[in-house]
Amino acid sequence: MKEGVTRRDWLALSGLALGAMAGRPAEARPVEDTRAVPAGPAEPVSVAKVRSYDEDLTARFRQMFDQIGGIGNQVKGKTVGIKLNLTGGAPFPGYTVGDTHWVHPRVVGAVVAAFGALGAKRIRILEGAESRKRGYKLEDKLLSGGWDLAAIRNAALLVEFEDTDRLGEGKQYSLLKVQSKPYVFPAFLMNHSYEDCDFFVSLGKMKNHEEMGITICIKNLFGITPLGVYSDREQVFHYGYVQAPAGAPAELDPKSNRYEGWRLPRILVDILGARPVDLAIADGIVATDGGEGPWVLGSKPIHPGILVVGRNCVNTDTVAAATMGYNPRAGRHEPPYRVFKNPKDHPPDQCHPVDETFQYADNMMLLAEAAGLGSADLTKIDVRGVPIKEAMVDYEAFWKNQMPKEHS
Repeated sequence: MKEGVTRRDWLALSGLALGAMAGRPAEARPVEDTRAVPAGPAEPVSVAKVRSYDEDLTARFRQMFDQIGGIGNQVKGKTVGIKLNLTGGAPFPGYTVGDTHWVHPRVVGAVVAAFGALGAKRIRILEGAESRKRGYKLEDKLLSGGWDLAAIRNAALLVEFEDTDRLGEGKQYSLLKVQSKPYVFPAFLMNHSYEDCDFFVSLGKMKNHEEMGITICIKNLFGITPLGVYSDREQVFHYGYVQAPAGAPAELDPKSNRYEGWRLPRILVDILGARPVDLAIADGIVATDGGEGPWVLGSKPIHPGILVVGRNCVNTDTVAAATMGYNPRAGRHEPPYRVFKNPKDHPPDQCHPVDETFQYADNMMLLAEAAGLGSADLTKIDVRGVPIKEAMVDYEAFWKNQMPKEHS
């Protein structure tokens, strides 16, 4: 697929009706500093249609693992770390947080059971609890979301939970250097579990995102930067108002662009380069459209009925984005990277230049491709299971149809 293909062209090629596409921008602009390096690997990606969380998800994951070539040799006798996505707290009316903006506990339990059946020695559930309360653990956050922790613990031989915003069971934070050519940061301090695990999984949710357009498995990695080190991730990473604290790796260029739509996608790619993902899993059975959670104006629950699994995080996000109805090679002036912002809530400034209604973000998949971390080109990715055109749900059209008329 050519980088300049428009969303209208992309949807036509994908077999989707174009009626809702009128009036959308026609130009797909590439990111500014894509690099002349060989594109990264193009591994198989599996797509499955799953109607509800009540299905036998363990069997489904075993099938999908087989479709991408099997992972048994990488998992047997090893420590598996699974980074969850647990953004926000309050649910949409009539839904649990796991339905829409957290990964669902039954997906987590099924993945744990699948890894246990493959012979994993230890499985660590990893995420930041995002709390400054003394004694508050990741388990407490999961219980607040209604999770059955006993069921997850019993799904494999040894299951541990670690709040990676803190030291946890470690004595010091691990220094993980960016293995690809870095954009903004050369390295990060992280909880020991991200270094100790033999096999690392990013288990993300297929959602829109208020600033970045979409959040799947690459964006899920933002939470592995610990609050115990960076304190205010928005100030340090989104905007660069505050530099990383003493003892943590400093930015390569403190005078670089402070605009979050330029800055954060590059930092996300740096994080992926520092802690490469061995398996990416995207939960799109039920998700959130128009934003990453109910606190975002216009966000709504959506029911795509999709799971996407792949060995390479960039490849997996590329396929997942396509099943969401987006051109994976879209530029910053195309959906989903042209993001609605309310000017009253986000007045123009150095970090939020808003042209009345929209702000823009660069495509993190293209940036990752340019760093050699994986191909974002669907023509190079072997999609197995359900074809993309049969799995596709048009997030953008659904969002437009649900938005209040004054914002549509």
